[in-house]
Amino acid sequence: MLPFTFLIFPGSFKQFDEYLDMVALAEKLVKQHGYEGIYQLASFHPLYLFADSSPDDPANYTNRSVYPMLHLLREESIDKALAHYDKPENIPVRNISFAREKGLVYMKMLRDACLKI
Repeated sequence: MLPFTFLIFPGSFKQFDEYLDMVALAEKLVKQHGYEGIYQLASFHPLYLFADSSPDDPANYTNRSVYPMLHLLREESIDKALAHYDKPENIPVRNISFAREKGLVYMKMLRDACLKI
């Protein structure tokens, strides 16, 4: 089995709140069907907004994508990958620092470049 799967919704969940409702349902289903601890969901959306952040915070771009999507990961694969990182718990902090150092214009350009492929 593949270590990950992307579920991409190019024509759906345009509103971020609607998307968050879908993510909550997906997480509930993972738990309900006994997959908690086996699979993990990562969520991405064009308008992703971390709680207590402003819409123009470049850090939001660490979870922004060109389309709403869910990334379904096998936790076993995550554990194997993280074994090669020093202090993997700091990865989100490093990503946020990178985004803020590069700034909003750069992060938008990076995401928008994905549409040109």
